Order: sequence, then C-alpha cells, then structure tokens
Amino acid sequence: MGTFVVGISGGSGAPYSRRLVAALLDAGHEVQLITTSAGMRVLRYEAGFEGGLEELGAWLAPDGAVDRLTIYGLQSVEATPASGSAPIDGVVICPCSMGTLARVAHGFSSNLLERSADVALKQQRKLVVVPRETPLSVVHLRNMLALAEAGAVVLPAMPGFYNSPESVGDLVDFVVARVLDALGVDNDLTARWQTPKGSDATSPWDEGEV
Repeated sequence: MGTFVVGISGGSGAPYSRRLVAALLDAGHEVQLITTSAGMRVLRYEAGFEGGLEELGAWLAPDGAVDRLTIYGLQSVEATPASGSAPIDGVVICPCSMGTLARVAHGFSSNLLERSADVALKQQRKLVVVPRETPLSVVHLRNMLALAEAGAVVLPAMPGFYNSPESVGDLVDFVVARVLDALGVDNDLTARWQTPKGSDATSPWDEGEV
C-alpha cells in the first residue's frame, strides 16, 4: 500500500477532500493530512465539522482506519512530508485555493503544505492540485500553466454528467475518482465510460463536421 499526502486549503470543496481521504484509507493506503486555517474554516462551513485538529482524524477516517491517518500542523516544517527522502507516493491538494496554487507554482514554501508540494515537484513525485474557482483570471491560468509545465497534474473540480448522477455525492465521487486515477490508485467510485449500445463509433466514415 502507498502513502499519500493530502492537503486541504481554503478553496470551496470540503466534500471533495473528505471523500478523498476516506477513499484512500478505505483502499488500505496511509494518509498524511495537512490543512490550512482557511481549509479548517471551509470544513466547518461546508461540511459541518465543529472540532479542532485533535478531533479531525476521527471525523475524517472510516471505522478502523484512523491509525493510518496522520495529521500534521501547518507550521510543522520538520514533519515527514517536508523531506525528499521520505517514502511518499504522491501529494494532492484538494481543494486548492488560488493563493496556495500561486505559491506552489512559484516555489514559495511558507508552510508544510506548500513545502510538501515543492518536494513532490523536485523529487518528480505525483502532485495533483484540484482548483475550485470560477471564473479564472489570466493570473490563475498562468499559474496553472506554470504548475503543469513543472510536472503537476492540474485537475479542476469539474464533475461530468454522462453517468446520469442522482445526487451531490455522485458528482463528488466523479471528481475524486479522477484524482485517484491521477495518483495511480485503483478505484471503482464511478462507472467507466463504455461505448453506448447502438453507437456507430466504429464507423469508418463521418457523416459531417462536429
């Protein structure tokens, strides 16, 4: 099983981070969690969490999995995720605020979360950022391009609808499944796309321009 760093910053999208942590733990992986103060506020406002860091593990972890969840303070720059020699399989920031994204894109490591992402880039580990912002300014787009060029996967929280979702949870699972795919973690949170029955997708000709 692998070890993954999950960062929660101040962008809207607490259901995504909560589902992601549970999915990684359910799959048997270890999670090292870092959240910003703004990320904690988002968990409170969007997901109803009322405690502090001491209570966060029990709230996030499925039954029997809390021993595989480690929570670090934001300023604990001596913690495992800050080291390039630590056996980390991937880092994901979900959700990723535009401020955090900008600092990571420009190598400005002011805390453990940003340092973890910086280490992932320099060690050529998997780094996935999940921005949840709209509309996007030119500054946002340039920062995303810089991260993509540095080797990160920029995976905006854009749920699809081809699976005919019936709940908000289905939409959350769609995005989390894409994050797990980007991390190389097997999952079955959503059905994989299959060629529809009766489709002429194998036809050797096109009937018109799209």
